Amino acid sequence: MVDATVKKSSGKKWLFILLAVVIAGLGITYLIFNYTYSEGSRAGVLIKFSKKGYVFKTYEGELNIGGMGNIPNTAQVNSIWVFSVRDNSVADSLMKLEGKKVSLHYKEVVKNLVWDGETKYFVDGVRVIE
Repeated sequence: MVDATVKKSSGKKWLFILLAVVIAGLGITYLIFNYTYSEGSRAGVLIKFSKKGYVFKTYEGELNIGGMGNIPNTAQVNSIWVFSVRDNSVADSLMKLEGKKVSLHYKEVVKNLVWDGETKYFVDGVRVIE
């Protein structure tokens, strides 16, 4: 009779430990994929914006943020910044602004999920620069 009581309490102990490990793992996973590493804005000309993907369709864009200074008799090297968009209303706004100068507010995450986008930079706001 004593052995049955010990086995029950031992089984409950292992179940509790397993549950604690699963909850901790889920918490760490949530933090890794949702923690904002940096936040800011970038300005430039929106040169490409599309919805793409084989299985998970995501909004992806490219912003030309300029390049090296104006050195006579040299080609200017442009810097392209790639980003993703999660919000449909922001994506609709960006679809209409290709070729325009814009300022994009973004958040950089530590790691992104496959269905969120191809980059770690997620644009959540857009403003047209006159």
